[in-house]
Amino acid sequence: MLIDTKLLLKYGAFTETFAAGEIIFEEGDPPSCYYQIITGSVKLNHIDEDDKELIQSILYDGQSICELLSLTKEKFPVNAVAISPTTIIKIPSTHLKKLLTEHPDVSIDVQRFTAERLYHKFIWMQNNTSKYSKVRIGGILKYFKSLSDDQSAFSYQVPLTRKQLASITGLRIETVIRTVKKMQLEKLLQIKHGKIFF
Repeated sequence: MLIDTKLLLKYGAFTETFAAGEIIFEEGDPPSCYYQIITGSVKLNHIDEDDKELIQSILYDGQSICELLSLTKEKFPVNAVAISPTTIIKIPSTHLKKLLTEHPDVSIDVQRFTAERLYHKFIWMQNNTSKYSKVRIGGILKYFKSLSDDQSAFSYQVPLTRKQLASITGLRIETVIRTVKKMQLEKLLQIKHGKIFF
């Protein structure tokens, strides 16, 4: 967990559960709370003018959702949607500010986490502008694996479907399927029972 749940509860946090497909917050909503996933998975997405979904991130147990926005007055630039049954702990932004002020060690942990995520996001964005599908897919796989503790070869089971990979990289599903097979032949990843290991 990014911030210990007991500490969050001490400062007025509460839990909320969401069914798969349920919206946690929508693009344009004001960020009045800090959100942290206890269990489940959440996608951050944007629906463009052609009604096409662009997935910007997928988050799991212990990760926070748009944590820095809870400290600003900017509106959410994405939707947060539960992918699976999800339990989230929420704390009002004003309470979070007090918690971070009174616990500077926690504040440093949040800053470090945010800085690491921002770094990997920049790398991902650079890869995602490549004209080569292998570079785009490799970039997103590296980004998601960077959130894992085990960095050894093929230790990370990619939690994304081929369709989600296409949505994140802006590639067609057919291109993703072809590229993943080529990457397997080049020993850049492994496929076991239809799951990608990176």
